[in-house]
Amino acid sequence: MTGAELITNYFRLLSDEQVNRYEMMGPLYREWNARINVISRKDIDNIYPNHILHSLAIAKYLQFSPGTEVLDFGCGGGFPSIPLAVMFPEVKFHLVDRVGKKLTVAADVAAQLGLDNVTTQHGDIAEVKGCFDFVVSRAVMRLDAMIPLLRRLIAKPQRNALPNGIITLKGGDLTDETKRLSCEIEEQPISDFFAEPYFAEKKIVYVPIIK
Repeated sequence: MTGAELITNYFRLLSDEQVNRYEMMGPLYREWNARINVISRKDIDNIYPNHILHSLAIAKYLQFSPGTEVLDFGCGGGFPSIPLAVMFPEVKFHLVDRVGKKLTVAADVAAQLGLDNVTTQHGDIAEVKGCFDFVVSRAVMRLDAMIPLLRRLIAKPQRNALPNGIITLKGGDLTDETKRLSCEIEEQPISDFFAEPYFAEKKIVYVPIIK
């Protein structure tokens, strides 16, 4: 099964353009990774299940409404937002990272895929202005440290099936980083969506931010 076939196995209503973009995505990251170590050299052969499909677990959890604005906190080379931007062409994704060379990769991949719904910002999260419906991230930092940093960036008006908030991809036991939280959280096993062994202990953590 090719990488794109892995994606279409779980997302069957993709357009030809979306399928083509997913087919291009793996080789683009492989080419960049030969120059800049965005993904572990040992893991680049698993880019489709471990990175692209992993990112798309968020699309199984929530179908973003058109016009939704999403901030990707600590995007690295563009995960989870680049795969999500292909899935949701009518959603705006703003990618932020302090590591310029990784952001360069994300920006170039987005450009080569023709994604006009992706913008990037090099810098610290404290420099980000504006409000977003959701902030997404992929194992950037502990939840108890992340939530206070991101709360101010969550917009008040609602336009999705879930209240605005934070959606992060995590793995393993989260008891230590959630035990001090006073806010509500929801943990969703990704193995409910995808059958690959990689997802056995992976989960989506959703934190609604009510203002």
